Amino acid sequence: MDLEETKEFKERCTQCASVSWGLTDEGKYYCTSCHNVTERSKEVINTEAIPNTQLKSINRGLKRKRKLEKGWDWYVCEGFQHILYQQAEALKTLGVSPELKDEVLHNFWKRYLQKSKQAYCKNPVYTSRRKATVSEDNLSQSDWESEPQLLSDFSYPSLVESGAESQSDIHTQKSFLFSKASQSETISLCSGSLDGVEYSLRKEKGIVKMTVPRTLAFCYLSLLWQRETITLSDLLRFVEEDHIPYLNAFQRFPEEMKLYGRDKGIFAIESWPNYMDIYKKTIEIATFLDLPRFPDITEDCFLHPNILCMKYLMEVNLPDEMHNLTCQVVKMTGIGEVDFLTFDPIAKMAKTVKYDVQAVAVIVVVLKLLFLLDDNLEWSLSNIAEKYNKKNKEDKPWFDFRKWYHVMKKSIDEKKQKWEEARAKYFWKSEKPVYHSSIDRSVVYKRREMVVNLQKQFSTLVDSAPAVEKKSPSSFQFNWTEEDTDRTCFHGHSLQGVLQKKGQSLTTKNALYWLSTQKFCKSYCKHVTTYEESNFSLSYQFILNLFSFLLRIKTSFLHEEVSLIEKRLFKAKYKKKKVKPSRSRKVRKYCEK
Repeated sequence: MDLEETKEFKERCTQCASVSWGLTDEGKYYCTSCHNVTERSKEVINTEAIPNTQLKSINRGLKRKRKLEKGWDWYVCEGFQHILYQQAEALKTLGVSPELKDEVLHNFWKRYLQKSKQAYCKNPVYTSRRKATVSEDNLSQSDWESEPQLLSDFSYPSLVESGAESQSDIHTQKSFLFSKASQSETISLCSGSLDGVEYSLRKEKGIVKMTVPRTLAFCYLSLLWQRETITLSDLLRFVEEDHIPYLNAFQRFPEEMKLYGRDKGIFAIESWPNYMDIYKKTIEIATFLDLPRFPDITEDCFLHPNILCMKYLMEVNLPDEMHNLTCQVVKMTGIGEVDFLTFDPIAKMAKTVKYDVQAVAVIVVVLKLLFLLDDNLEWSLSNIAEKYNKKNKEDKPWFDFRKWYHVMKKSIDEKKQKWEEARAKYFWKSEKPVYHSSIDRSVVYKRREMVVNLQKQFSTLVDSAPAVEKKSPSSFQFNWTEEDTDRTCFHGHSLQGVLQKKGQSLTTKNALYWLSTQKFCKSYCKHVTTYEESNFSLSYQFILNLFSFLLRIKTSFLHEEVSLIEKRLFKAKYKKKKVKPSRSRKVRKYCEK
């Protein structure tokens, strides 16, 4: 602490007999060696400057203000640690097991710090100024020579906690997260963190630089390792709904972690997370960390296509009987095999399955098998189902594709409109202003206060309705029940109108099928195939748009996954001699089932 304020106190400590004193927030003396707090407090000699006021509260107030203005020393990696911790806590409240935070994510992050040479190594990149608490001071020689092991504790010591912890307590803590940092004597005009400028300029070959989007990749890796019931699309949707910290996550930093200048470019995010971007970053991080093969994805796991297909059939209000057909497609294509589904980062071609996109693609293939989706057959079958349902009102209704189309189009249009309005109204500016330097702090805060006041006045004039409360998170975006009289629930409808008996088994009445892609791109292309809406039927476009919105992905990504499923399902068709394509506008190929 300040030596000038404690130099007059010369008594020896009753615990360690040393003479080295500091002042707490309450103005009491404490030993800087053993952190023993005495009952003695600093005496104020000149009381005329503060008449009729409690000296103790004035002392504490001034001390607190000076401490907060200066802030603590902190590194960029500690900022990302804080974000990861908050995200792990949010996932825990969503029902994820505590082991994800306490063990899996803990170990992944510890391994990253070691691989990126920021901590847990002999020569960390932070060789000047103070060293992070996760550096070599807290590690034994065996930790340097071996890979990090799973730790049992992932507790997060608060930066705003009063007092100071003893060195022995720090050494006994198993948590790798940062504890209190010493206060810096000088404040950087370029960044609040000690290494903000260095970090933004750092470009070391072979090192994966940490960013805020990569925190979601870490979370998804941990979910995948634990085989939790949250897919990547669910994770990103929870971020959109503000159930998981991401945009303006730095607002949750403790007040002592001053953030400005270069820190803004590192921690301030002004775009929503993208599915394919996070997917690629997940593989990138897993490969960089040299992670071993992940736990097997078996038939009883949530991420298995059979289970996910059932989930999405319920989501889009399709008949339960379709699940038998999706299971057959999964079996015939081999995408339900353990080796195919299990992520292995150290494999020659490291890639993980897009579990949710793959399951949805299987449903699209089944819909094409049943209804062809050529803007003709599906409507003819709908006419047959409509006539049957009128004549046999007491029997189990046949699935009517046209009726389902109208119900889903209305529901998805309403949902999409609300989603677009919510995005348009989203306020990107953070409640905690970020300024370029400490000199600009007062100006930025005054501007921010003025903007907030104007917004309140404008919102009062425009809309006096109370704000809608944030909905609780759910794995389903739609809720279909038989009791809902406004919307028809098709879960219990029969597929007899599109199936026929052939011997002892049922087959589809439709004997045709057209391939979504006739010719795949070369290996050096960044994509497998291309997608242009004008080349495909309106029914197919609607199905792709429906599922793409549910997963928050581009339609072209889903079309690509459908093509890959078809390539596995119709191997013989792709192995046949290539035929010169016709000049018709629609690039479709009909073949016998």
